[in-house]
Amino acid sequence: MFLAYHTRHGRALIDRELYLPQSWTTDRDRCRRAHVPDEVEFATKPEQAQSMLERAVQAKVPFAWFTGDEAYGQHRKLREWCEEHDIAYVLATRKDHEVPSGLNTTTRVDELIGKVRAGAWRRMSCGDGAHGPRVYDWVSVPIRAEFAQGRRGWVLARRSISTGELAYYVCFGARGTRLRTLVATAGARWAVEESFQTAKNEVGMDQYQVRRYDAWYAHITLAMAAAAFLTLIRATEAATSKPPARRTKTA
Repeated sequence: MFLAYHTRHGRALIDRELYLPQSWTTDRDRCRRAHVPDEVEFATKPEQAQSMLERAVQAKVPFAWFTGDEAYGQHRKLREWCEEHDIAYVLATRKDHEVPSGLNTTTRVDELIGKVRAGAWRRMSCGDGAHGPRVYDWVSVPIRAEFAQGRRGWVLARRSISTGELAYYVCFGARGTRLRTLVATAGARWAVEESFQTAKNEVGMDQYQVRRYDAWYAHITLAMAAAAFLTLIRATEAATSKPPARRTKTA
């Protein structure tokens, strides 16, 4: 489990958790042989994500939005924790996810989006990928639910231009948040994959063979720190380097 930090200047992995299934955490002898501390208990991946978010908040890491795939968007307790701590989010979810649509009523997100008029969709990029801008059709619909003053919820939908395939997100943020902001946040989730690629290619994050819990943390933490250092150096150089002087040809 990893938490990535994404800005316009660069991206890097900033926290990690090793997921242990219950078959491990209920076998304390097995855990001790692998040097897993006795206080480590079973935690789901959304619970681990919340723990990493809590550490980021405690460390005063500045960030505007949190995003993740549908494993986290489906987890109600994680969404509620974010709302309680005023953490804006765009989280992927399944098409059968139900959201409030009226007094004591809920509607599936795919049915809610299915009622949107054709002209409401907007074509825009959610960020650059390996082959250039990632362009899709997008639309958002407000969620009829009670949030803290000044906060709103939305269902965001993404439609493939070539196949028409749909993807869905549940969102929470400040009133007046623009569609473009939700779209950019949804696209920022790819920072995790890009960070993995950098850490594996540049600092050998995946080049290890360990049998102990503490050894895994030692290698992964060192690799993450090295990759973050390289990202910082790259961003600093980009900000301070001067563009090459233009050459003028004369006849």
